[in-house]
Amino acid sequence: MSERDQLIAKAMGLPVWSAPRDPQILKGGITNVNIKLWDGDEAFVVRLGGDIETHLVKRFNEQACHRASEAVGLSPRIVYADESALAMAYVDGRTLDAQSIAQPAMLTRIAALLRRLHQDATQKLRGPVVMFWVFHVLRDYAARLRDEEAGCRDDLAYLMPKAVHLERAIGPVDITLAHNDLLPANLIDAADRLWLIDWDYGGFNTPLFDLASVASNCELSTALAVQLLEAYYETPVTAELWRRFHAMICASLLRETLWSMVSEISSKIDFDYQAYTAEYRARFEAAYAKFMML
Repeated sequence: MSERDQLIAKAMGLPVWSAPRDPQILKGGITNVNIKLWDGDEAFVVRLGGDIETHLVKRFNEQACHRASEAVGLSPRIVYADESALAMAYVDGRTLDAQSIAQPAMLTRIAALLRRLHQDATQKLRGPVVMFWVFHVLRDYAARLRDEEAGCRDDLAYLMPKAVHLERAIGPVDITLAHNDLLPANLIDAADRLWLIDWDYGGFNTPLFDLASVASNCELSTALAVQLLEAYYETPVTAELWRRFHAMICASLLRETLWSMVSEISSKIDFDYQAYTAEYRARFEAAYAKFMML
């Protein structure tokens, strides 16, 4: 049996189904394998993947964060979960991309979603939940790359002092539940609402990281970034907030860069991590240069 057939058999064999049919492996996953299937008249998605120690991903934590977001209507209904599979209701909607997010009306909707996540879903958390602090993640990635002798010591010697500078610039923060991986593909527009999916990296963090992730991953213009912040905080953007926000944008881009560098030497998924690393490294360099001028 091929690996593809094994994955489909695992998804179809979950004990929650009565008569599963029509399995289809979905495109786009760069950490997990996602399989859509039908049971009766309802469609579901099964995410297959265990803990990912190299990326500090724990499935108990993913499930706790997803359930809290589900409780306030932001994430799809979970129907089954174990240590390596998460089955949820299929969301029939449009997966967003950077262009569709970089629209004033959409940014207003995303700001409202993030306020509900940070304020309301935090109150629904139950059980142990991890802390996602991007600078700890960066230090852990750097240590792993050094330990693996990945051939990037000069890169790390150049990048990590910048991470120290950024962490100091951000200063004290508020802590809430945060998604921590706001790539455009993790937002689905179902017309009547936005859905938030993929809680691999969920955990306690500052709301500023989610806001900065939207801006960095979608390459928002200055005007659109200001709109996002003002829609979220419901107040004009101060110079202090603007500088801290830019520091977090840099941290978000650097995290994506080092995430990809680690994935280059650890992931078995068919994905061009080298190109991904190069893209985000260039975007980090550009953002850091702008930050240094503030």
